[in-house]
Amino acid sequence: MKILYLHGFASGPQSKKGVEFDRHLTALGHDVERLNLRVPSFEHLRLSAMIDTVVAAIERAGGPVVLIGSSLGALTAARVAERDDRVRACVLLAPAFQLVERWRQQLGAEWDVWRATGTREVADYTTGGRSTVDFGFVEDVERIDVGYPDVRVPVLVMHGKNDDVVPVERARTFAANRPNVRLIELDDGHELIASLPTLLVESERFLAALSA
Repeated sequence: MKILYLHGFASGPQSKKGVEFDRHLTALGHDVERLNLRVPSFEHLRLSAMIDTVVAAIERAGGPVVLIGSSLGALTAARVAERDDRVRACVLLAPAFQLVERWRQQLGAEWDVWRATGTREVADYTTGGRSTVDFGFVEDVERIDVGYPDVRVPVLVMHGKNDDVVPVERARTFAANRPNVRLIELDDGHELIASLPTLLVESERFLAALSA
């Protein structure tokens, strides 16, 4: 079964987690594709375009897929899964649920500056430098990311208890009263790099159970 890996905000297909997931799962015989979700460009990033990119990849796959997403990529995966029945399951790593609400709280007065000027400079993990993202990104997210995604397929969520970017409470709320969702809380922060071996092993077990 095709596995699509969806990287996080300001990241890209060559992210450390993406490369390691690809290596590990390919060695187990899975067909893995790491998508580029810096669409239509990082400066004009749009969640709607990210969703369209994933749906196009599902079309190319020609059958059921599993989505593995990190942070913003995990939010994208969940939003695709709730609307596309070709998604058989999801692995969500520190999913960025309620993204705009969290940013508005974190940025405070800087949020108003972003809205007034139209752009904000952020760290770009792909280039290693700084890049700008326009305010249209958060406006697009607000139109799509209403409430929590209504995902009905099996979901494995792994989230750091010390995450200061997306609080683990968001994952707990998503998992509550959803028997199809398993939440694993880790002693880690948002990036989950220290927990990478656990991420790989738990994902391997999750995928094996799907085929059982």
